[in-house]
Amino acid sequence: MDKHLSEWKHSVELIWSAAAPDYGEAACLAAEIARASTEAMLRQAATQALPILRNASPGNADQSIQDAARRRLGVIREVLHTLTTPTFGRRENGPKLLTPEERYRQMLGLPHGARLSAPEIHEAWKRAVKTAHPDAGGSAQKFLELSAARDALIKQVRLARIP
Repeated sequence: MDKHLSEWKHSVELIWSAAAPDYGEAACLAAEIARASTEAMLRQAATQALPILRNASPGNADQSIQDAARRRLGVIREVLHTLTTPTFGRRENGPKLLTPEERYRQMLGLPHGARLSAPEIHEAWKRAVKTAHPDAGGSAQKFLELSAARDALIKQVRLARIP
């Protein structure tokens, strides 16, 4: 974890937990974060919070400005928390890539995991190509992809029947 992130997090927590937060100090901290941070999300949060924190820093700022400044400081606090909290498990993984069979089923609008027969696959293909066929205003490429998906799924069904 970056040393600056932990220092900034500690400083924001001190300001946040105060009964009467010092928004002048918070504005200075936000300016430092906006200038020195390497994290784009944190830099953006600090940059957006800076004007309202500066407006709330005089002692005579009205309550609505102070409330808005507290919300903006809360955004910076949440971003710092997100960046400094360790993640465990598989949270960083992207979406699961589909297998060719799953992709074919999705293209034809068929359910995943269900056992299919050749006539069911053919009916699904007929429904899908009604709009994808070049004569119906679709593209030849999409029609060929749907046909290849149908052929691959029917081939799997036929191979599964062979003892």
